[in-house]
Amino acid sequence: MARPVKTPGPDHPITVEPTAARVVVRAGGKVVADTTAALTLQEADYPAVQYIPLADVAADALAPTDTSTYCPYKGDASYYSLVTGDGTITDAVWTYREPYEAVGAIAGHVAFYPQHVEVEQLQSA
Repeated sequence: MARPVKTPGPDHPITVEPTAARVVVRAGGKVVADTTAALTLQEADYPAVQYIPLADVAADALAPTDTSTYCPYKGDASYYSLVTGDGTITDAVWTYREPYEAVGAIAGHVAFYPQHVEVEQLQSA
């Protein structure tokens, strides 16, 4: 069954821009990601999402799951559980390994569900 592929436009805009700040992600008080190379994805009227380079996420903080979802604008998403000192949070992190061209910059990046982590943007001094 063919799935729809949609292109961002005036009715559903999507932008991907470098984040103009250092981004630190904490879970259970522990830093799980720290980067100066985050991307901010703004989709329509949804809250902006920070996409963090996978290389800037603690390797022991992520455990792949079998969960997947589909977005007609971005493609197939796969998920990770977030491993913290307080336990494991299932499917708390997602990635688009092969995103559609319009959002191709997010390849190699992950995003965290904000209800499971604290995402802080730190301005340079």
